[in-house]
Amino acid sequence: MSELRRKEMEDKRAKLAELRRAREERQKLLQQAVDRGSGASSSEQQQQQPLTSRKDVNEFVDSLLSTGRPNSPYTPGGPSRVSSLGASAAPSAHPAASGRSTPPSASVPGTPGRPTSRLSDGSLGNERRGQASVSIGQGLEEAFSPIAPPAVVKVEYVDTYTEMYDLPSKVIKPETYSKAVQTAMVTQSTSTADLSESAETNRRRRDGGSGHETEDEMRTRIIAEIDEERRQIEKELKELKEKTDNLQLQHLPDDQRRTIFSSPDFANFIEGSARIVQRALSDGYDYIKDYTIGVDGSYDESEGQKVKLLCAFSDERWTANRSVTGLDWSPKFPELSVASYNRNPSAPNDPDGIVAVWNLHLLERPEFVFHSPSDILSVTFSPFHPNLIFGGSYSGQVLLWDTRTKHLPVLKTPLSASGHTYPIYAMSIVGTQNANSLITSSTDGLVCSWQVDMLSQPQEALRLVAPAQNKMDEVSITCLDFAENETATFWVGTEEGSVYQVNRFDRAAAKAGLNSEDIYRGHAGPVTGIHFHPSAGPIDFSDLFLTSSVDWTVKLWRTKAGGSKAAAAATTSPSQPAGIPPIHSFEEADDYVFDVKWHRSHPAMFGTVDGTGKFDLWNLNADVEVPIVSTPVSNRALNKLAWDRTPLARKVGLGGSDGKVYVYEVAEKLAQPRESEWVELQKTVQSLAANRDAGGGLGSVPLPEVATRFRV
Repeated sequence: MSELRRKEMEDKRAKLAELRRAREERQKLLQQAVDRGSGASSSEQQQQQPLTSRKDVNEFVDSLLSTGRPNSPYTPGGPSRVSSLGASAAPSAHPAASGRSTPPSASVPGTPGRPTSRLSDGSLGNERRGQASVSIGQGLEEAFSPIAPPAVVKVEYVDTYTEMYDLPSKVIKPETYSKAVQTAMVTQSTSTADLSESAETNRRRRDGGSGHETEDEMRTRIIAEIDEERRQIEKELKELKEKTDNLQLQHLPDDQRRTIFSSPDFANFIEGSARIVQRALSDGYDYIKDYTIGVDGSYDESEGQKVKLLCAFSDERWTANRSVTGLDWSPKFPELSVASYNRNPSAPNDPDGIVAVWNLHLLERPEFVFHSPSDILSVTFSPFHPNLIFGGSYSGQVLLWDTRTKHLPVLKTPLSASGHTYPIYAMSIVGTQNANSLITSSTDGLVCSWQVDMLSQPQEALRLVAPAQNKMDEVSITCLDFAENETATFWVGTEEGSVYQVNRFDRAAAKAGLNSEDIYRGHAGPVTGIHFHPSAGPIDFSDLFLTSSVDWTVKLWRTKAGGSKAAAAATTSPSQPAGIPPIHSFEEADDYVFDVKWHRSHPAMFGTVDGTGKFDLWNLNADVEVPIVSTPVSNRALNKLAWDRTPLARKVGLGGSDGKVYVYEVAEKLAQPRESEWVELQKTVQSLAANRDAGGGLGSVPLPEVATRFRV
């Protein structure tokens, strides 16, 4: 833009220079004509002054061409001052009066009969200026001739003005913010408002008012505003109604609608969306909690010594009239737990057995529901594949479900003599990520080892045979468990009340099968649960295990490798068969004790559930006679207990015979172990073992008394 502007300025300067040069040439011509045509005396020449402007020239010519003037040079007695321009104009006006032919150059071309003397800035070119000089010269010669024209015609002069405009180029300038402009606008608007207010005030004063709005005027104005708003709302509602009436809902045919509802994609979409919404609605977080209020005075420090109920899982559609037969927690997702159920007698069309996966963030319904053609008696999550769930059925089948598929199992064992044909009450997964096996046991004494991805036939099948001195021929297995970091040896509880050690493989010191020399006797009824110590601490307690039974007791045992042979020999007598006695017997329950589990982080803590619906929490370092916490959970029996797999294990799941899964949270003060807990437990176990050896082998209650109590 600067180059264009510079070019325009140069063009204007050149044009002004041309105009000045033309004006100077014109003045020179006029001066030369005056000098050549002055034939008067020297006194008159001295009196004559140079003509320097157009006004002077016009006045001089008018004085020469005035008609009938007394001082005309052609009138007798007139003055002798003559102008060359006036002399040239006179004969051209009336050529006949002079008696001579008018030269062609005496008049300006294009104006017949009238001479034209036109002088303007830049209006004459070089050619015209030459013609003008010739015409002026001839006019001067004729002016001094002896014959003078009789009359002079007045010449009309025309002035021409040229206007020059300097128009700036159109340049779009960006808008900029200026506080002064904004202030000016605000001031202007404020001034306008003030003027309007002043006008309104003056009007009211003219009308006789005081300048302020009266109550009637205010009421009238408010009513008018309300009416205007009402009319506007009614108009909008009317327009909205018209738009709504114009919308036509498309009604699908019945067959097409049924096709959409029955499509798998639509069902999956509805199922997933409903589950997400219910998770959000089941979240118990208080979104309007005010942290500035602080703790109220009703806070009780003793709450840290108790357990509290978090939730109770049940579903009217699937879990009604069923009992929980198995319970486990997910090793991958701490909020997921799985429960197995038996059949519902009042719903013959429903599957006999189901497996429900519950979510702590979804309380109204199970996350997944899997079906089985037979009652499911045991269930477990795979610790190496979080999506896989194994279940043992009443018919003897082992079923595998995958959370990524539908309700039916993805794999199951055949009903043949190579596998189980009796109810499977216990199962466990042992091994590592790359080499693991599923161990199952049935009430006919058969123990099978399965490869996870191939359930067509077992890898190993081991038939347990009862010892010769046993009253029963078969070993009816009700529960089993492996010691910590043990895969070749496990312990089973039976219906007769004894606990046996079983070897999976033949070894140098022992053969595969039941070890008849290591029999743990002490229960007077079927063993319902067995669990080895997790041994997560500085001292190894993996040789300790607990058992529960229908004889209303829970017993603490130590394996033969960790116990003393003198204790085993002390129990041998003619009236009692040989066996290893328990270290201690816990007899606080008032009904069948259906399950027992060690705590995963606290070495001296374990929990039990019984037939009265009570959950007891024990701490051996605190008391070995009564539980530290006893919580009534339900008026129905509690069948199963499972601690979650988190490091601190503060949540415990309780499965009831009413079909509900209760989740309780243990106070952190109870679940968090002290550094001295392991040493104290070691001293407690040694003390209990010493009392056992001194008292005769069954702890505080002799076997006959226990049997009598069980019969009652």
